[in-house]
Amino acid sequence: MMAKIAEEVEEKKANKFQWFLYTGVIPVLFLIVVLLIVFSVAGINVFEKAQEYSQKIPFLSQMMEEEPSKTMEDLEADTIELEGIIKDKEAQIEKLQQELEGKDTEIERNKLEIEQLQLQIDDLLAIQEENKRAFQDIVKTYETMSAKKAAPIISQMQEQEAMQILSNIKSDNLAAILENLSPEEAAKYTELLTNE
Repeated sequence: MMAKIAEEVEEKKANKFQWFLYTGVIPVLFLIVVLLIVFSVAGINVFEKAQEYSQKIPFLSQMMEEEPSKTMEDLEADTIELEGIIKDKEAQIEKLQQELEGKDTEIERNKLEIEQLQLQIDDLLAIQEENKRAFQDIVKTYETMSAKKAAPIISQMQEQEAMQILSNIKSDNLAAILENLSPEEAAKYTELLTNE
């Protein structure tokens, strides 16, 4: 029952639309076509007249205003101007690309320099470690030497070198070496060792 009522309502709506189409829209369109034919046969350009009348109505005149058509020379000038802008932009892009490549090259150069400096640091650390081991070997040598043989060698060394060795020797060996030095030298090295 409800479905039947819904179908009837739909039919009535469709019938009303068809009636409006047949009695309103189609006759108006037909009338417009006939009038356009009559006016064009009479030599009246309907579109020009419509444009003239629309110019007299304020808000329509603003809508109907057209840009004045550009001449060929204007278009050529615009084209030349746009080509100039494009060339400027291309030059800017090329300049930026060159700067970017320069920065990349500089970064690579800096990376290589950092690697070289790191290698130098590693070499210096290795040399320092080797020197430390060699110095410890020298100190052990003086510790194993008899004090009578070590004392004359120490007295012939420069003060700084002698101090380095004496400050690293064990205290019992140091005492024995100082006993075998002359009293002046023993006093000098004792004073230097206590000030260290």
